[in-house]
Amino acid sequence: MSNLQTTTTDQPDQATAKATGQLVFPHGVANLTIRVDASMASIYRGEYYGPRPRVTEAEGVISIDYPRFNPLTWGRTAADITVHPSVAWLVHIRDGVSRWAADLRNVDLAGIDVRGGVSRVDLQLPRPAGTVRVRVSGGASQLRIRRPSGVAARIQIGGGASKLALDDQGFGAVGGPVRLESPDYSAAADRYDIEIGGGASKITIERE
Repeated sequence: MSNLQTTTTDQPDQATAKATGQLVFPHGVANLTIRVDASMASIYRGEYYGPRPRVTEAEGVISIDYPRFNPLTWGRTAADITVHPSVAWLVHIRDGVSRWAADLRNVDLAGIDVRGGVSRVDLQLPRPAGTVRVRVSGGASQLRIRRPSGVAARIQIGGGASKLALDDQGFGAVGGPVRLESPDYSAAADRYDIEIGGGASKITIERE
């Protein structure tokens, strides 16, 4: 890929309480990577390959706006995002995401909200504080979510599901709404609540 573009955002005043930052993709994204780096001088660094998005920052909201879906250029876009753990992060993706890998184990995660579908997604999540929600409004295919050992989780799927696994619970195929939760979910103060609005295939939720 070509046309590399790099952007950064300064860190907030460390004397104040931990702020919440938002990563927003208003029109979806393909080939997305998110990682954490405590050694950065900034709270955010983005490297973009292929057709360039419009990147803006205001009041802790970093908007990475790719043009609406174009089959001639979509597969050639890639965003490599690095965030600093001094900020608690909330990720909003509208119009879906494909090929997303995120290692968020060393950051405070405020939540994930995807409006649209997801495919080929691998998320490594941190230990949550309270109930942290992961939402996908559309369908999901090849979604893997890994969480720390001892962390409770629930998954709810609005449509049918095939090849669904939550730890040692699983289904080959099942129709209608589906809900699975770890045995410790209802009593846990810190947990993940995962919801998929549409149908789902090859979904794995597991402890590391």
